[in-house]
Amino acid sequence: MGHGDGRGRLTSSADADDTGTRILHVDMDAFYAAVEILDDRSLAGLPLIIGAPDGRSVVSSASYEARRYGVHAAMPVAQALRLCPTARVVVPHFSRYQAVSRQVMAIFESFTPLVEPLSVDEAFLDVQGVRRLWGSPAQIAAMIRRRVADEVGITCSVGVAATKHVAKMASTMAKPDGMLVVAAADTLEFLGPRPVRAMWGVGPKAAEALEGRGIRTIGDIRSSSLQVLERAVGPALSARLTQLARGEDPRAVETERVEKSIGHEETFDEDIRDRSFLRAELLRLADRVAARLRRAEWEAATVSIKVRFDDFRTVNRSQTLSEPSAVGQRLGEAAQGLFDQIDRRDPVRLIGVRAENLRPAGAGGLGLWDDDADWRRVEGAVDEAVARFGTATIGRARHIGRGDGRGAPQHPKAHGVD
Repeated sequence: MGHGDGRGRLTSSADADDTGTRILHVDMDAFYAAVEILDDRSLAGLPLIIGAPDGRSVVSSASYEARRYGVHAAMPVAQALRLCPTARVVVPHFSRYQAVSRQVMAIFESFTPLVEPLSVDEAFLDVQGVRRLWGSPAQIAAMIRRRVADEVGITCSVGVAATKHVAKMASTMAKPDGMLVVAAADTLEFLGPRPVRAMWGVGPKAAEALEGRGIRTIGDIRSSSLQVLERAVGPALSARLTQLARGEDPRAVETERVEKSIGHEETFDEDIRDRSFLRAELLRLADRVAARLRRAEWEAATVSIKVRFDDFRTVNRSQTLSEPSAVGQRLGEAAQGLFDQIDRRDPVRLIGVRAENLRPAGAGGLGLWDDDADWRRVEGAVDEAVARFGTATIGRARHIGRGDGRGAPQHPKAHGVD
């Protein structure tokens, strides 16, 4: 498995056996850093940290030169500079990254209409139906890599496989600037020796639980009983991992991406101890989330919060609502209730609210009583005022004057859709 910094990469040639494959996973290499180098060639070859230069910022991305020192995304910039003192810190330009992303996605769509973007810098492609037009999946992958390099000026890595899971693993192993092809017949042999941490969807906690029971490779998952796996990671994830370990992944490329969640976060300029302030902040963020839900005509069945303390430890809590809602007051009260359940009273660095398990507004109908009717009317009036006069014209009175101490989010996902 690769190390995230380009060491240990595996690649295939353009004439590799791609029998039985149809899925490509294309991933830009150190995308933010690559775009900054594209716009300023003097940065080429330097260890780059993409993030704000102040002490409160976190790393949005890093060049491979910086990654070899152990720098990675979400790390505090101050810590990254201790690991790599010679690194250049470059302020991110997210609108520019979005523009380059659109160029890249347009290239993908020129090969096949079956493109599923996962983020600004990666996507799945199903090329089964365009083989007569462009050639085999490996040949298409090679053409895409050439066009991205020639037309955009950056590099990408591509995994070619029979399933989305294996294609994504393969693209990671090919980084940077490589292609790895896994023929359908070679899937089990490819998966067997890979670490469980390489599986898509296995986080650090799940990996530790598996490794603590001697389950270190994907092959170990295949040879373990379902009971052992369930004790380690629970019934839902164990069933999923068992399926993936056997090379089974029925997920198709989805061209219409459905929003899975909507959230807002706030990173404070100074750590906050005032819990009444933090509760009010949760309500403010919930109002913003609810407004986006209403604009998109969604409702949330689940509310979650994220609280990051001054030592960077992060706590997440979630609650399923009695009825799906897009009412800020309802989401905010749920968020505040979750916050009140957290025992820690340490200073807070970041706080966030997220709406999850989204469904179309009104899909469940209304009961005999609508407990949110009054708030629904109030927030509907706010929506109309905002549409006419702008976002700064109206808000809750309790939020007036609470701007002190709040800083802008450090990453675009802080106020985007995951």
